[in-house]
Amino acid sequence: MSTVFLGTNDFAATILERLAASARHRPALVLTRPDRPRGRGRRLASPPVAERARALGLALEQPDSVNDAATVERIASVAPEAVVVCAFGALIKEPLLSRHELLNVHPSLLSRWRGAAPIERAIMAGDEQTGVSILRLTAGLDSGPVCLAAPEPIGPEDTYGSLAPRLAELGAALLLRALEEKAQGRPPAFVEQDEAPATYAEKIGPQDRLLDPSRDARELERVVRALHPHIGARVELPDGSLLGVHRAALAPDPSPAPDPAREHGAGEPGGHGAGERRGVVSRDGRLLVLCASGALELLVVQPPGGRAMDAEAYLRGHGLPGRA
Repeated sequence: MSTVFLGTNDFAATILERLAASARHRPALVLTRPDRPRGRGRRLASPPVAERARALGLALEQPDSVNDAATVERIASVAPEAVVVCAFGALIKEPLLSRHELLNVHPSLLSRWRGAAPIERAIMAGDEQTGVSILRLTAGLDSGPVCLAAPEPIGPEDTYGSLAPRLAELGAALLLRALEEKAQGRPPAFVEQDEAPATYAEKIGPQDRLLDPSRDARELERVVRALHPHIGARVELPDGSLLGVHRAALAPDPSPAPDPAREHGAGEPGGHGAGERRGVVSRDGRLLVLCASGALELLVVQPPGGRAMDAEAYLRGHGLPGRA
């Protein structure tokens, strides 16, 4: 059964690897996004799917647009029985949408968390479970009918880095099941999504990364986990600089009485406790964010231009800057 695969990121690269390992469904062609500058040096780098396709010896194309006539004809030239799409990151238009059956691997239980960042948004929202759906790609945003879906629990310590690989393995298993059943002449039935509970997982922006002390500490702890290790949360220090946050936990003593001799770097007034201020403080060798409700202890942080380190080591080497 000839397939074509469209994908870009690490999640999609895992799906591609599992698909390529199946003799019957090994892709005849892989398409991904063009190379882009990445990292501090802004060196040109290939997407993870391109790197994985080359390692697997798969035919690879990186067109500027998957919708241009030449690319549409290139896909048609391998006569695919299915085109698999996973985290491709670009809009797919006609005639591709109607010319082939496009199966989309989406890491959520649709119709919850349609859109660009379903794994991150599920963790941020405190969902107890998410999952993977196999749907037919349509012109709408992840709104096509679903043929297979399976749940995956979200543990209290799950990060993007621990949850995404499990979802990728689950998605690959569901995809191979759908393709195998199709190859055997008994494809799974597609069911339209329920629009009423639909939610949207907007792309992660700069404000999503910022740990805002006016929010509940529990919410901020989930943000740290949702953005680790691929994007990273940040917190504003008293001098206005930004500190990267890799790991954090709810503080066991969220409202201790402030000690002016030991507490430094207070932020916004009000909301945490009598006489206290919201923001980042150092206290007894610990780095805390005093929030509107509760406090968050920063455990592993990364100063601008530096490496990740324990918060205790950060305080010893840098201290907590005062207000600018």
